[in-house]
Amino acid sequence: MALRPHALLPRQYDHRRVVATTVDAWGRALWLICPDAELEPQPYGRPYPRPRTDSYDAILVTDDRGTIQERTLHDVGAWVCHVDSLPNGRFILVDGRGTRGERNARIHGRDGRRRHAFRMGDAIEFAMADRRHHVWSAYFDEGVYADPISAAGLVRWDSGGRQEWRYSAPDGIEYIDTVYALNVDDGVAWACYYPPFPLLEVRTNGQIRVRTSSVVAPRGMAVHGEEIVMLGGNRQSDRFHRCRMDGHKVIPVEEAQLTRPDGAPLKQYARPVGRGRHLYLRGSAKQWFVTGI
Repeated sequence: MALRPHALLPRQYDHRRVVATTVDAWGRALWLICPDAELEPQPYGRPYPRPRTDSYDAILVTDDRGTIQERTLHDVGAWVCHVDSLPNGRFILVDGRGTRGERNARIHGRDGRRRHAFRMGDAIEFAMADRRHHVWSAYFDEGVYADPISAAGLVRWDSGGRQEWRYSAPDGIEYIDTVYALNVDDGVAWACYYPPFPLLEVRTNGQIRVRTSSVVAPRGMAVHGEEIVMLGGNRQSDRFHRCRMDGHKVIPVEEAQLTRPDGAPLKQYARPVGRGRHLYLRGSAKQWFVTGI
């Protein structure tokens, strides 16, 4: 099974550093670009494009099915890890590490200027918004065991930064240590977390369901009705597991190998973005691919 091309950052930005990128709830690819950044080595993973100043004006490039738009976001902080669109032409920028107690989530208005900031916690693995004024933040262990906001593992906010809900594991269910995969659709989020990798379904109407799953440590997932596909489970990054939800269980149906569009092996990729029935992957900071149900 092969990925399909979704979006490619135009060539005129090739010499610029992308500090954060995603595919938003409307299917648009976003790239947040720092005009003046240098690569800074990290203890783990690839070097991070570090802006030379603590605050700068960033370029936000949007690809909406081939229509390219550029705008300026003002007063952007140096350590943005997550970017996403909010309703009414707004954007949210998040620093994944909130260890100094600062307000590490910032909302920018349609004019690009900062309107509001709030603290989202520490060790943020995912920060994703939907089209109904909800923002979901999911965390990994360094925040879960050290930060009071992150301790829930999964938190929902309104699009103005007010905390609406936080996860509390039902009796007999393990709490969240680290969220491995997250899918956000309008009014619902699905999360797969350690331990022991159940499928958690959370709806904004208050409904919560936890299903057991035999797919261990998936990196991404797409969901549609009772169907679900999980990518990278069982520590095999290119494995595509088709499953169905049946009561309180996730039942594997079929396993396939996912490849790049040209049939080449799918080796390394950044954390996928799950949006309902679509799963978006990138092999580099500048190109997005898509698969799903």
